[in-house]
Amino acid sequence: MRVFSTLAALALGCTWSWGQTVHYFDKGQIATIPQRYGREAIYSDLLAHTLYTGQSLRDTSFHWQPVEADSLHRLRRRNFRGGGAPAGPGVTAGAMRGGIGGSGGYIYLTYDSPKAQTALLNVKGNSQVFVNGELRGGDPYSMGFLHLPVALKKGLNEFYVRGMAAVASLEFPGKPVVLKTDDPTLPSVVLGEANNGLWGALLVTNLSPKTAKGLKIIAIVGGKEVVSSLPDIPAVSLRKVPFRFDGSGLTAKGAAEATVRLIDEKGKPVSEGKISLHVADPAESYSRTFFSEIDGSLQYYAVTPGKVQNGQSALFLSVHGAGVEAIGQARAYQPKEWGTLVAPTNRRPRGFNWEDWGRLDALEVLSLAKARFPHDPKKVYLTGHSMGGHGTWFLGVTYPDLWAAIAPCAGYPTLKDYGSADGIIPAASTDPMEQMLLRSGNQSDVPKLASNYKPLGVYIHHGDADRTVPVTYARQMRGILGGFHPDFNYYEYPGGSHWFGNESVDWKPLFDYFRWHARPDSVRSIDFMTANPGIAASYRWASIEQQAIPLEYSRIQLSASRSTISGQTENVARLKLKLGEFAPGMTITVSLDKSKPVTYTVRSASDSLVLALAGGQWQPAADAGVFAKNPRRNGTFKEAFHHRMVYVYGTAGTPAENAWAFAKARYDAETWYYRGNGAIDIIADTEFTPAAYAGRGVVLIGNAQTNRAWKSLLADCPIQVERNKVRVGEKEWSGDDLGAYFLWPSKSDAITSVAVITGTGLKGMQATNANQYFAGASGFPDFMVFGLEMLRNGSKGVKLAGFYDNDWKPAHVVVNP
Repeated sequence: MRVFSTLAALALGCTWSWGQTVHYFDKGQIATIPQRYGREAIYSDLLAHTLYTGQSLRDTSFHWQPVEADSLHRLRRRNFRGGGAPAGPGVTAGAMRGGIGGSGGYIYLTYDSPKAQTALLNVKGNSQVFVNGELRGGDPYSMGFLHLPVALKKGLNEFYVRGMAAVASLEFPGKPVVLKTDDPTLPSVVLGEANNGLWGALLVTNLSPKTAKGLKIIAIVGGKEVVSSLPDIPAVSLRKVPFRFDGSGLTAKGAAEATVRLIDEKGKPVSEGKISLHVADPAESYSRTFFSEIDGSLQYYAVTPGKVQNGQSALFLSVHGAGVEAIGQARAYQPKEWGTLVAPTNRRPRGFNWEDWGRLDALEVLSLAKARFPHDPKKVYLTGHSMGGHGTWFLGVTYPDLWAAIAPCAGYPTLKDYGSADGIIPAASTDPMEQMLLRSGNQSDVPKLASNYKPLGVYIHHGDADRTVPVTYARQMRGILGGFHPDFNYYEYPGGSHWFGNESVDWKPLFDYFRWHARPDSVRSIDFMTANPGIAASYRWASIEQQAIPLEYSRIQLSASRSTISGQTENVARLKLKLGEFAPGMTITVSLDKSKPVTYTVRSASDSLVLALAGGQWQPAADAGVFAKNPRRNGTFKEAFHHRMVYVYGTAGTPAENAWAFAKARYDAETWYYRGNGAIDIIADTEFTPAAYAGRGVVLIGNAQTNRAWKSLLADCPIQVERNKVRVGEKEWSGDDLGAYFLWPSKSDAITSVAVITGTGLKGMQATNANQYFAGASGFPDFMVFGLEMLRNGSKGVKLAGFYDNDWKPAHVVVNP
């Protein structure tokens, strides 16, 4: 199959014209093809492997069968009732070892184009699609808002849609740039507030063969016009863009229609649409937008204001279930007389299971809410339903010092037992390579961290007839807490299904329980666990700065008296103690484990003592330093997808390598938009300088010979990849079919990192295409090297995986024979 790309279109000198039609794919072929995609660092896909090795997808053992669409244009096998890898309880890492584990499939579609042109491809129900050999984003939840600009060549165009049921169409909109209004991010216009500087976001698709520059949106709201300049949008790609509007002209509560108009750099209108704004009374639930530090995109959170008359109030953070919008979550609660309720988004209604970027979204919103709404800092509470019940278990156990009490409703504790479209986290393995890969997800194993709940009030609320998230999950956590927790409450709602009305979350005894709990001003005893200090490092006055064994569980059990701190540690290499509880000038004694006691004289109320473990003895030490592993930058590979990350694709390779690099960046941007409501800056290596992008995470695509930014970012990295060779420390592999993911700390600042997606040749580069790192709670180590054969043989195709030590040397490594 011939790969066709935007760059190839330019090279062929294609002509581009515009006509307005929609083509539905009503006939095709379907085949069950072994594959496994999930919450893992590896994946397998026999069709992708066949494509990347240059074999014909038509002349294989795949048993293609005709399929015709129904009256709603749905393509599916008549007896099909599901597909994909199994996601129920009991799935272990054995499927990783066995290679191809799932039974999903592909639908083959064709379109005979009379000329080279672009169109908008919309497929609902798929996980991804190969368009003339290039991988593009998918819409597994059939949301319908993923409009992919695709380059069609004259003649036969081939589409391989991953999924066993889908609705697919091509739209020819008749213009080079199109504004779409079916996936808005919008704030409410809250009456009585200053509404002249509000921000929304909409999708813009660029169908043209060149970068769209100088675009603007004119927003006309209540007779008031505001013009916003938009970021550049690469050729044949999409981006959700922010725009400002003035809502001060809206004075009546309810829905209000507004016009948004897209104009080009010459001021000529090119696309127009309507949006509906919610004009809210100050006492009702409303939405508020903000710019996220994760990627710089516009996000929103929802608020149910309290009825507090005097004094400070409580703050409730409520995290929603799968498929639920934050505003819907907020509206499920009646206003409280003693607090304000805030609901973050998890970046999307399904998002990331409140892990990874969902976790960061919740923390961002909590910080914004604390700054905006007056509250008693001792009265901050966490609750949520279903997926949000899991979010409550996870955020509660990960950050126990943030809450006075938590209340998971209809929640599952861990993704090792309960999954979704991305499957589950494999439970265990006896294979060393799989153990190394799975270690990266240890922070997601809530039951193993359950001792962190000890200082919190915990209220468990679950319907006893819940068939979606069975009550056995609540009973599991009741049993665990019952073994040590002095203060938790448990209630099974008789006959309650998964959702039995608003009382599923807005349950008076739950909020009464909250009212009885307050976060203490100080604590003298600490029992805290973490698996990744980069996610969670501290509880109150003690912080795990470094681990001895990366991503294994670490624990500190400490007690402070008038002049001493004593206790036990597990898997801790460096510990930081804040000494604010002790008077300046006081000499204290610190006794840890079986080490010789350390004496220290407190210098000030803000003083801290850092201790490092050396030769089995704890000794006073300096801070680890910004270029050693520390809580602000600890790995893993996924850590770099933060701090307004920018994708830098290589242009110094062969035409095929360069086309792959751009296509990979675009595919990740499409996936990030769909999963995380986000926007990614994509630039060529020729546009990148470390100074211009200082303070931002970087995702580099290419190798030392194909990406010009490699030397400036990775010259001192112990992992080097070039054509036909990979080197990790003193270990080396050769061939053109090797791929790698790895992380390296940026030298421009103390917090950002570079994530590298690389290969030794086109085959190895293509092996990296699947972006399972965007699957919520999937575990990735600091680095891994694999061959294209991973797509057939699972973890057997992984050459090496591991973690850097605290000085960023690849010291914790597993190598396959």
